[in-house]
Amino acid sequence: MTSGARPVDPAVTDDSVGMSYLNRTPQRLLTVYLPLAVFVFVLLFPFYWMTITALKPNAELNNFRDYNPFWPSSPTLENIRYLLFETSYPGWLVNTMVVAVGSTFLSLAASVFAAYAIERIRFPGSRWTGLGIFLAYLVPPSILFIPLAVMIFKFGIYDSKLALIFTYPTFLIPFCTWLLMGYFRSIPYELEECALVDGASRWQILTRIMLPLAVPGLISAGIFAFTLSWNEFIYALTFIQSSENKTVPVGMLTELVRGDVYEWGALMAGALLGSLPVVLLYSFFVDYYVSSMTGAVKE
Repeated sequence: MTSGARPVDPAVTDDSVGMSYLNRTPQRLLTVYLPLAVFVFVLLFPFYWMTITALKPNAELNNFRDYNPFWPSSPTLENIRYLLFETSYPGWLVNTMVVAVGSTFLSLAASVFAAYAIERIRFPGSRWTGLGIFLAYLVPPSILFIPLAVMIFKFGIYDSKLALIFTYPTFLIPFCTWLLMGYFRSIPYELEECALVDGASRWQILTRIMLPLAVPGLISAGIFAFTLSWNEFIYALTFIQSSENKTVPVGMLTELVRGDVYEWGALMAGALLGSLPVVLLYSFFVDYYVSSMTGAVKE
């Protein structure tokens, strides 16, 4: 008997090159670095423009003939000083933080119970309930604020931070519930079944098994809820009247824009400082955020 390699059928040979074409510099430059550079530029240019506008004196803001529009000739901190010491911006920043943290906490607490009940208990009509909760997220806030205003006035919390803390969950809970439903679905059912056999209650399963495993999902939902609360404008404009109770988005628009006069230096400084808490939040929890998007728990 003769031995040797089996002949290879030309019809089944694999001629694919995979990602080997990226080994050549021109292809790598065209397909990787150039799109990445365009994406980074589009993403970061608004922050760069806010920064240089906040550092420009008033004489350079509109005079592009004598000054470079893309770089401040005489950088100054006057706009930031004016924003922090001659306006109510520090109070607006504190109000926004209190409202965002309070509404995020309430929304996460309600969303955890709703998502766990829909995904793990599977009561009759649970799927339709989950669909209804998600569809509630699609209702425009411009429609909801009219009936909510009536309730706010009846409860006597108009022009207070409680008005925003209690109304923001109306659009945060549906989204957080939908996000946590998908994450709870990825946790193996065998863990819950073993705990039930050992005599654990539903509360013990939720607090000692589900929540520790769902930390990335909770952080991701919390980041989304905090960001939406931080940037919300319609409810804050409708339910808050006094300057000392305003949030950053509303305060900057109503206090730093006087008719057709825009204080661009202070506006850009406020927008830049107002984005820093969200940037820091994402930077600290980016690993949890990515793992929740890709599914950290696998069966």
